[in-house]
Amino acid sequence: MTRALEWFLIFLMIVLTAVVVIAVLYRIAGDSLSWYDEVAAVLLSWVTYYGACLAALERKHIGVDSVLLMLPTKFRMIGVVVAEAFVIGFFVLMAWAGYQVVMILEGESLVSLTWISVQFTQSVIPVTAVLFIICELLSIPGYWRAVAAGQSLNDH
Repeated sequence: MTRALEWFLIFLMIVLTAVVVIAVLYRIAGDSLSWYDEVAAVLLSWVTYYGACLAALERKHIGVDSVLLMLPTKFRMIGVVVAEAFVIGFFVLMAWAGYQVVMILEGESLVSLTWISVQFTQSVIPVTAVLFIICELLSIPGYWRAVAAGQSLNDH
């Protein structure tokens, strides 16, 4: 799954870079692309959301390992369970709210590219919320072992 996310992010970054370079070349030539601002903003948000999922899968997101590691092992492990419950709970809520927003946006399209649905562009929210939950769940066993052993995954 890590490789698939990495390659998808690389693809998104290449597309975003190409869009920016093309827009700059158009501006240098004295013209501008009407769709540039909208598309670049969408691509940047997609890179951010999918990048967060990759960070979750690799446990490279912001964490409180140092606080957990100061606790006795029993309380440390309870802390892991509580923290994971909060994180997963938040993303369940985000997926639900994102889905609600996507449903409200039915029939809307981008201003500059009317053939692109706003539902498609904003689907990144519920899709990546679910993906973040999956990545978090897949990374729990390694995280559990590391915290139980008194090791921080952020030291690498």
